[in-house]
Amino acid sequence: MRAYKEKKPEEYQLEYVLECARLAPSAVNRQPWHLIIADSIEAREKLCACYHRDWLKQAPMIIVVCVDRDEAWTRQCDGKNHGDIDAAIITEHICLAATEVGLGTCWVCNFDYNAVREALNLPEYLSPVVMIPIGYPADTSSDPGTRRKDIAQIVEWR
Repeated sequence: MRAYKEKKPEEYQLEYVLECARLAPSAVNRQPWHLIIADSIEAREKLCACYHRDWLKQAPMIIVVCVDRDEAWTRQCDGKNHGDIDAAIITEHICLAATEVGLGTCWVCNFDYNAVREALNLPEYLSPVVMIPIGYPADTSSDPGTRRKDIAQIVEWR
């Protein structure tokens, strides 16, 4: 979703989205995430300065998914830290829950990492992973033209 109405989500919608996020699974149930909800004009302006796209300025709210990599589970055999995977899982829970209650979102990772850290005054242990603009879709009549691979291209039966 890259076009939003100015109206902020209703409290019940946001509560539903956040509860779905809270219930998201994580590696060894570590839940290493921390969500920051930017709904003030000042906070959104700071985040928009970290990702220069005009459409982002329309979003009435931006959820920033952060992870504490020290709190995340690390697989011992190869040292793989699952913080980013856990952040992806909670992000998808947020996006699906938002859609369920009539809101639109967009998964944004192409932002200036250090600028987001500074804009949110994040402590050293938190890393921003995803920004999720969230709000009412401005226009639901048009198809954004996102192409999806055919099922045969992504599934293999053995």
